[in-house]
Amino acid sequence: MSRETSSPIRGDFIDYPDGATICEGYVAQDGTQAGRRPCVLLAHAWDGLNAPMVATAEALAGLGYVCFALDVYGKGVRGGVADDNSRLMRPFMEDRGLLRRRLVAGLEAAARHPSVDPERIAIVGYCFGGLCALDLARSGAPGLKAAVSFHGVLTPPGLEPVRPLHAKVLILHGWEDPTAPSSDVLAVARELTEAGADWQLHAHGHAMHAFTFPGLHRPEAGLQYHPAAARRSWAAMRAFLEEVFAGG
Repeated sequence: MSRETSSPIRGDFIDYPDGATICEGYVAQDGTQAGRRPCVLLAHAWDGLNAPMVATAEALAGLGYVCFALDVYGKGVRGGVADDNSRLMRPFMEDRGLLRRRLVAGLEAAARHPSVDPERIAIVGYCFGGLCALDLARSGAPGLKAAVSFHGVLTPPGLEPVRPLHAKVLILHGWEDPTAPSSDVLAVARELTEAGADWQLHAHGHAMHAFTFPGLHRPEAGLQYHPAAARRSWAAMRAFLEEVFAGG
């Protein structure tokens, strides 16, 4: 199924398998461009591949990339944008091997897409998706050039470490994020250093969890939109991806 937009961006929902599970991703790209192009995988937050992630996929496609928005939960499994979606996320948090397999299946599906250059793929993720981005980098999956985590959970998967990590890593973190305390920030810095990764960490002062989501205002729960951090982190991601895909 296709989704038409008012811009040159074309969006198509696409099924892909992970074993017996069928996932439904969303591919956004500039329909005026031809040939194989760099691809950005997009990993969704805990509510699943809903409208905000579709909009983000189209924004990434507007930067000139093919965006392949992943479906971690499986076709038809979606939560509510404003709901507690712990029940959807929990199985993957409790079995990080399952999460890794699901992410690799998405990477392989993207690499098969006729518009994607399989040698130039990165992943970007938000919240739970930020953890997904880091876990795919941690997997050492062939063809993955880079990973970007926006206000993601930072805890390691507890799986056999892959060293060295060849994917470059950018972590965009809100310093007041209760889901990623300073102890986790220091731990992931040590982890990536010991893995030989090329990594960066941008900590945004006074920013809480989910600082990129407009309209979010639940500071008592550590959830707050921060316009400056959102703007600066998007700019940092753009520069990072341009460098990565240019071979830097």
